Amino acid sequence: MHSLNLGILAHVDAGKTSLTERLLHTVGVIDEIGSVDDGSTQTDTLALERQRGITIKSAVVSFAIDDVTVNLLDTPGHPDFIAEVERVLSVLDGAVLVISAVEGVQAQTRVLMRTLQRLRIPTLIFVNKIDRAGARCTDLLESISTRLTPAIVPMGEVRELGSRDAHFAPHDGFPPGLLELLAEHDDALLAAYVDDEATVSQDRLRTELAAQAGQSLVHPVFFGSAVTGAGVDELVGGIRKLLPSAEGDADGPVSGTVFKVERGPAGEKIAYVRMFSGTLRTRDRVTFGDGEDGKVTGITVFDRGSDPRGDQVPAGRIGRLWGLTGIRIGDTLGVPRKGPDEHYFSPPTLETVVVPRDKADKGALHLALTQLAEQDPLINLRQDEIRQEISVSLYGEVQKEVIQATLAEEFGLDVGFRETTPLCIERLVGTGAAVEFNGKEPNPFLATVGLRVDPAPVGSGVEFRLEVELGSMPYAFFKAVEDTVRETLGQGPHGWQVTDCTVTMTHSGYSPRQSHAHQGFDKSMSSTGADFRGLTPLVLMDALRQAGTLVHEPMHAFRLQAPADTLGAVLPVLAKLRAVPQTTQARGSASVLEGRIPAARVHQLEQQLPALTRGEGELETVFDHYAPVARGVLPERERTDHNPLDRKEYLLNVTRRVGG
Repeated sequence: MHSLNLGILAHVDAGKTSLTERLLHTVGVIDEIGSVDDGSTQTDTLALERQRGITIKSAVVSFAIDDVTVNLLDTPGHPDFIAEVERVLSVLDGAVLVISAVEGVQAQTRVLMRTLQRLRIPTLIFVNKIDRAGARCTDLLESISTRLTPAIVPMGEVRELGSRDAHFAPHDGFPPGLLELLAEHDDALLAAYVDDEATVSQDRLRTELAAQAGQSLVHPVFFGSAVTGAGVDELVGGIRKLLPSAEGDADGPVSGTVFKVERGPAGEKIAYVRMFSGTLRTRDRVTFGDGEDGKVTGITVFDRGSDPRGDQVPAGRIGRLWGLTGIRIGDTLGVPRKGPDEHYFSPPTLETVVVPRDKADKGALHLALTQLAEQDPLINLRQDEIRQEISVSLYGEVQKEVIQATLAEEFGLDVGFRETTPLCIERLVGTGAAVEFNGKEPNPFLATVGLRVDPAPVGSGVEFRLEVELGSMPYAFFKAVEDTVRETLGQGPHGWQVTDCTVTMTHSGYSPRQSHAHQGFDKSMSSTGADFRGLTPLVLMDALRQAGTLVHEPMHAFRLQAPADTLGAVLPVLAKLRAVPQTTQARGSASVLEGRIPAARVHQLEQQLPALTRGEGELETVFDHYAPVARGVLPERERTDHNPLDRKEYLLNVTRRVGG
């Protein structure tokens, strides 16, 4: 039996979860359709999801279409939970992108479509809510073509649009213009079209449409309503005929990807894995992460509406695994897959301090947040040992509410938050170098470390290089220097992460193993890894100060559509928030502004916009780039390390070998 791992993606409130319920009902998995408003859906199982009517965690549910087992993954639509979507993308064979016929193409819709196209994930488009007042069809297709992709194929038309009787009427044959669209990607079809398009049969068009949809070259568009069921049968047919089944050799080497981790009733880790190759069985030992291994003690496999206990997960299928205690989201099981290990979406650009209402809960809070971070690798924790505080990175304000509610419901912790601040970075201004030699004051460590820092292209990250012979000292000491360099760059001279640079080790040296007459190891006379870990931050910080760093703040691209007569009120507010409009277009009685705005000001603009535009303003924002902080007080971040900027304080905290 074939399988298909299918993602349902959309902007928030487009109707993904309702469509999931309707699909499950249509294929016979459930007898009664759940309601998002009533909190009775199959996939939104968290209490907070039911209360708020939004999807927060991705969920898997399985059903069959003819001879194909479909594992359907319902994902969050709210941009604050984009990390959940990112993890799901790595395991998909195809996707359905849901667009509301009323609200149309929105900010998150564009972000998702760009990513689906970049990853070449075959995608069908489902225009939902055709039964709602204000639903659009023709102009919405134009919007999809101009704002998402021109390679769309409407698979029918809508009748009785905007009423309870609205329904989807598939084309008798194929829509006009299909042959020309398909011929753009097929030379043989183009030749036939030029010679005599009448000779191209419907069967050939049907075959070529399926082939090009399966290669993500074209995107069939279906219309319907998850509430009434209109168009859902046709969508099910499209999923079966136009999206490719999962590929993989069940007899090949074991290779799978973990895209979700949750904890069971006893606190045990449960890993959701998509197998790409081989077959993983109960009691198998498997490697994962950075060479760790573990024994699989239990397996369930998603199949036809449930996930019964099984003894194996074959290639192409999704299962849940027990027994792998050190597993993390993103880990590869067995043989790593080919291709770059990259994030598809922008990183979090905001940060806040989580504060327990009861100071006695500090230890429990750290443990709880660590468990939450296990389930969300794009959300970073930052522990401040000095102030006994924990910071968490965020995508937006809604995420704070979710963290607060989750800590209360799952861990019994009552917490609050400090003010949300932007997550800045530091980039080098120039080149800097520093060196300290073993045995020479004021270096109290038995180590020689020399480092040079150079700027690197934007987006290149951090690269560590050697200009010394690898055999000049034990490899463990080089590794200690590299690991400490990467850790130290987490807090530059201004406290922010330093990125896009090359760090080169220019000098190295150590004291060989020494002993007294009785041949006992004398640590005070011999270099250890601790010497290199202790000295490296001092040398690196000196090099960074010599090079100079510039603080960059996260900037969002914005698109604001508002009535033209409200621009007089909107523009001064944009200026006050340091937003820079770059283009202005007239669209009927409305104006569309596009430009850049600091991430720290987006929430304020969202709050003020309704009053400024009589409730008619529409705002889209997405992370765009980091820009140098040009105005105001340079943002400094409180340090959580031993502060290598202050040599005396650092040495008092790090070592007892304080020299001169």
